Amino acid sequence: MKAIRRFTVRPVLPESLRPLSDLARNLRWSWHAETRDLFQSVDPDRWAASGGDPVRLLGSVPPARLAELAEDRRFLRRLTTVADDLHDYVTGDRWYQTQPGGLPAAVAYFSPEFGITAALPQYSGGLGILAGDHLKAASDLGVPLIGVGLLYRHGYFRQTLSRDGWQQEHYPVLDPNELPLALLKEPDGTPAQVTLALPGGRSLRARIWLAQVGRVPLLLLDSDVEENDHGERGVTDRLYGGGSEHRLLQEMLLGIGGVRAVRTYCRLTGHPEPEVFHTNEGHAGFLGLERIAELCADGLDFDSALEAVRAGTVFTTHTPVPAGIDRFDRELVARHFGPDAELPAIDVPRVLQLGMETYPGGEPSLFNMAVMGLRLAQRANGVSLLHGRVSREMFSGLWPGFDPEEVPITSVTNGVHAPTWVAPEVFRLGARQIGPQRTEDAMTIGGSDRWDAVADIPDQDIWDLRRSLREQLVTEVRERLRTAWRQRGAGTAELGWIDGVLDPEILTIGFARRVPSYKRLTLMLRDRDRLMELLLHPERPVQIVVAGKAHPADDGGKRLIQELVRFADDPRVRHRIVFLPDYGMAMAQKLYPGCDIWLNNPLRPLEACGTSGMKAALNGCLNLSVLDGWWDEWFQPDFGWAIPTADGHGTDPDRRDDIEAAALYDLLEQRITPRFYERGQGGLPDRWIEMVRQTLTLLGPKVLAGRMVREYVERLYAPAAHAHRAMDPDSARDLAEWKARVRSAWHGVTVDHVETSVTAATAELGTTLTLRVRVGLGDLAPEDVEVQAVAGRVDSEDRIADASAVPLKPAGGPDMEGRWVYEGPLCLDRTGPFGYTVRILPAHRLLASGAELGLLAVPADEVREAAGVLMR
Repeated sequence: MKAIRRFTVRPVLPESLRPLSDLARNLRWSWHAETRDLFQSVDPDRWAASGGDPVRLLGSVPPARLAELAEDRRFLRRLTTVADDLHDYVTGDRWYQTQPGGLPAAVAYFSPEFGITAALPQYSGGLGILAGDHLKAASDLGVPLIGVGLLYRHGYFRQTLSRDGWQQEHYPVLDPNELPLALLKEPDGTPAQVTLALPGGRSLRARIWLAQVGRVPLLLLDSDVEENDHGERGVTDRLYGGGSEHRLLQEMLLGIGGVRAVRTYCRLTGHPEPEVFHTNEGHAGFLGLERIAELCADGLDFDSALEAVRAGTVFTTHTPVPAGIDRFDRELVARHFGPDAELPAIDVPRVLQLGMETYPGGEPSLFNMAVMGLRLAQRANGVSLLHGRVSREMFSGLWPGFDPEEVPITSVTNGVHAPTWVAPEVFRLGARQIGPQRTEDAMTIGGSDRWDAVADIPDQDIWDLRRSLREQLVTEVRERLRTAWRQRGAGTAELGWIDGVLDPEILTIGFARRVPSYKRLTLMLRDRDRLMELLLHPERPVQIVVAGKAHPADDGGKRLIQELVRFADDPRVRHRIVFLPDYGMAMAQKLYPGCDIWLNNPLRPLEACGTSGMKAALNGCLNLSVLDGWWDEWFQPDFGWAIPTADGHGTDPDRRDDIEAAALYDLLEQRITPRFYERGQGGLPDRWIEMVRQTLTLLGPKVLAGRMVREYVERLYAPAAHAHRAMDPDSARDLAEWKARVRSAWHGVTVDHVETSVTAATAELGTTLTLRVRVGLGDLAPEDVEVQAVAGRVDSEDRIADASAVPLKPAGGPDMEGRWVYEGPLCLDRTGPFGYTVRILPAHRLLASGAELGLLAVPADEVREAAGVLMR
């Protein structure tokens, strides 16, 4: 029989055990081993059955066991120690509090998904895991972050396989009352709400759930409330589900409703108001519109409010391809804004203009969320050095006339939260070497001096650790494989072979990620005979563990999974290659440490960063990857292998896959397996162990989320906070008026004549030239512009590479024709073909970049020819 109503019955803890509730409600337990150990000791069997979720555990422990623990003095001492440690963690000074003044009082961090723990399944893949690691690292460092997202009633889907290997999706209902969450409430005890206006006089209401992530509050908006109509209740049903209007409403709730939730939270708790708003990908871009509306309500006009909002906004893009960006029909967006819907005080054309693709090849009928995100943020970044370059190319149309390298999008390479992803055995080995506190500092703050101690760990200890982790993975894989086959309809009698799957002595390769086509799940199957030879080699075999989910609407991705599953089902190889369904955080935390090699073979340069290999590296797993994302930046032969790519423009995609698969097989056959199985005089694989050691000492400090968050603070949050404070209402009005004046007058800005003190085609290194440039400024004044000489090496078509810009100064007042002469030195500081040009940019003290307005003036062709090119 089915219940007609469901309740969550919470346990009544004895007074002495009350701190358990606080510990369970703060998600720091998900990365704090002592807290997890304490909960496990409450009831080891129920802890395992709860999936390591303290809230579920406490809901299942019998009152008799609680009464027993309430009298257990040893347990109470441990409880007091762990509770005191949490109190010190959330109240004491950390890295952020020791930095020089001027940092933001608070930062609001918006993301459509957050991967904090498997007990709070609100993530689909890398974007959400990155967001979760960002929050945890911010907590460890003491950064006053407020996370903002949506609470999806079904989360992302659970994955099983049919008998023939086709992905099946399941959407279990999540009860917020059974999750580590608390409702945000008004002083009178009623749930706090935010409300959005919808077309036709309807409303979208959402409650605010609070997840406490260490020191960081995470606000999750939930539209499944009784006051909403059926359609509105379903807005937060599934992550990345539904059609265009459904997604638009999710993103409006995240951005607009999210800002309102932050204001509510700060009002109710006294938390400082954010000075900086960080948009993690374009989904939350509407937060800028809500903040503009707030300022307009306080008396600013739209353009001035736009400048004030931009000053304090950071936008992070995660996609290297236009197809990865959310784009909506302009008419759909228009219908949801204006007098009869949301933000009625803002003219709808101004809203639509922010998302308009105004560049060559753009679709004028579509509203682009990433384009809006870039226009509403004064600072933007990609998530690796290579992705920064790709992003500058991809969005260069928004800054016409500028070379891609000058597009104002920087990069902060992603990192991963070591305390979450490092196996307890790895942590204990480090603690034995340098002590628990220094090990914890090494994982949260970083700094190579803390990682150098790995050099002193004996080879035998490292090899014993690697074998132990591999053994744990083998046990985990067999359990999961047995469960998966039962879900596929197999009976127990059919599954005896699973006891022989994988071997803890064999080189183990891991491959786990989402399954879009560009990640090439099935590249390893390109030559099945060669793969079989690798798997079944009599002296140097390999075994492979594969996992991943395809998007529910991506049949192509599902076909890739089915192809791999069918290969792994073959009785000849099924003991050496397995596909594990339902990839998620709980599986990943076993998979990364247990593998010897982490494989990544995307189509370069389509991997923005790709952090799974970082998590593997922190556990002593070596990377075997295409030079894409973070691996392109940090690869060294000391600690891994690079798969050569065949990414020339003329390469046929099939041929490219053949070439790169062959390179993968060659690496495994000729370099990787011999090194793993080779033994030195002491009977250990000395050269392999040395690569593990180099991975930990050289890569360890780089791949940390702590390093990443420190970079965000120093390079983006602090400058954004300074810009925010400088942009008071008067300054915002002045800047908006100045931009309008410059834009309207720019047609009159010209470079009329360029001459130099040297006219020969060659000159010696170190020579300094004097440049004289005659320019027209039209209705602008010298203080409105900067005249620059731009110089550097040139190619055969006279394009300047690795350019440096030198500002020139006015040599006096305007001449009789109103023209100005600028002068300045130009040093010939590089040998070989060298060239220069001159350009004029808008200049204002409140601009973050000379490219910000997308305006520049350069010499006309006849002026260029007269000026010549130097040192050809």
